[in-house]
Amino acid sequence: MTTLASVPPATPAAPVAEPPVRFRDLLASEWIKIRSLRSIPWVLAFTTLFVIGSAAVAALADYHHLADPGPNPRQSHDFLPFDAYPPGGYWTLMLVAGSIGAITVVSEYSSGLIRTTTVAVPARGSVVLAKAVVTAALWTAVGTVVSTGSFLVSQAILNGRHAGVPITHPGVLRALAASALVAPVCALFGLGLGVLIRHSATTMVTSTFTLIILPPLFSTRTLWSADVNHAMPVSAWQRLVENWSPDPDSLAFTATVPGSWIVYALWPLIAVTLAVVVVRRRDV
Repeated sequence: MTTLASVPPATPAAPVAEPPVRFRDLLASEWIKIRSLRSIPWVLAFTTLFVIGSAAVAALADYHHLADPGPNPRQSHDFLPFDAYPPGGYWTLMLVAGSIGAITVVSEYSSGLIRTTTVAVPARGSVVLAKAVVTAALWTAVGTVVSTGSFLVSQAILNGRHAGVPITHPGVLRALAASALVAPVCALFGLGLGVLIRHSATTMVTSTFTLIILPPLFSTRTLWSADVNHAMPVSAWQRLVENWSPDPDSLAFTATVPGSWIVYALWPLIAVTLAVVVVRRRDV
């Protein structure tokens, strides 16, 4: 006679612990998210062409002006800020950078993808920092291409009238760096606004008002108002691309070069820091 052997109950397998998410994995994820936005490559390409084209148009205008300079011809170094870095072109760059920086965050909130992201990576602060690093790297590259292209194109045109300046000319490298870095400064500001506001239209309006419309409202003829004006990124950029010393007889208060670099550093630092603090304390 046979007997049934008792079979011990199977013990459930211990769950396999997944490896912690590494910061470089977050960087790769955020880069994929930016590339997945189909409009981004087109926006970057058109913005680059527009800004460099605006520098070419400004240089061509002065190229024709130099054929008949009149009683007060401008010196060659005067063309550096006005032609290589025309305000209209770079205001557009600032607006686009701020808008795209905001979209990298707002698009996740509007689509609901942010919930999936926070479930996969509970460390929300790390997610924001990864977005900031990728955004800064992307716009630093774009800003460098735009800044260098604007300078080379404009000076190549002005060299036809022997009015161009070499890259070794005093102030050129500072203007190149300032014009390249203004893009990531504005992009990180937009990213911080996107985390704080989480609404696309409101974020765009706030970014545009703060970056472009607000600075001219503060006069540089009184100290407190000039301090506010000089604390804005667009005013810091304008000071850094200038290639001459302030007029001591002017009634306006003038920003300093070190102070303008500090503005460049503080705006993205404050924006990203606030974004990290808020995202850690607020529900998605």
